[in-house]
Amino acid sequence: MPDDLSDDLRVATPTSAREEIRLWRESPARTIPDVPPETTFQGLAGTSVGATMLRNVSEPTLTVYAPAPGRANGAGVIVCPGGGWSILAWQHEGIDVAEWFAARGVTAFLLKYRLSATPADPAEFVARMTAQSAMLSQPLTAAKAPRVMSELIRSEALSYAREIAADDGRRALQLVRERAGDWGVEADRIGLIGFSAGAFLVVDVAMDPQGPPPAFLAPIYGGETRGAPVPADAPPLFTVIAHDDRHLFHMVEGLYSDWSMADRSSELHIFARGAHGFGMVKQGLPSDRWIDLLGAWLADKGFA
Repeated sequence: MPDDLSDDLRVATPTSAREEIRLWRESPARTIPDVPPETTFQGLAGTSVGATMLRNVSEPTLTVYAPAPGRANGAGVIVCPGGGWSILAWQHEGIDVAEWFAARGVTAFLLKYRLSATPADPAEFVARMTAQSAMLSQPLTAAKAPRVMSELIRSEALSYAREIAADDGRRALQLVRERAGDWGVEADRIGLIGFSAGAFLVVDVAMDPQGPPPAFLAPIYGGETRGAPVPADAPPLFTVIAHDDRHLFHMVEGLYSDWSMADRSSELHIFARGAHGFGMVKQGLPSDRWIDLLGAWLADKGFA
């Protein structure tokens, strides 16, 4: 580790654990106040039932998933799980994805980004999440489906958490580039993948990277440009959505259209079924193959 990245950036972990790095040396410029202690819990509904989740994250970190010796190809990816800026789908949109990349020679960095506060009391938290799930499960016609996230989420706290998540994403990209040589990664071959809220995070970073753009972008069932011009050097984009993911379907359509109309490389896969939040969960549906399509796209682009 370089001298300018001293032990204050490391998180104390057992020797058998993967390397985990604190994202910020000192307190970042913006914080989320009054966040209870970080908690791990099991998914409550939908495709995430029983999966490992996190909430009340206030100390962002990167966990390194390195390929087996001799397998690294010099590419890197920052993995950003989703969860509506309130939770993190840590297993099926995080750990499982990072391990998939590492097995294919791409060094993965799993981002635990900061979240909006949720109730410390487990019963109160479950009640809130149950009410939210019920709201999102209401059937929508195409005409009534939202086209921008601001039509779906009007909470100032969540909108602010989205900004903070993008801050953490930009810092993660900067940090991995600074230390790329430590992990055998080429600084200009580091991409971003995100799911749901994590997809919005990676697109927000790509739209305003505050530095060189990421090498590639894979927002999975999420992301929007919010009407801003796509940067002239925007990275190639790969995105996926299920047609029955009605709350986000039009947003992903719009994202692909904006990238394509800006003459930037873009690829969109629409599955008839799959719902929202499937990540690496196998549902016995054609949408299970999205990760294989991503692998083929990465190979075509020279990253795998």
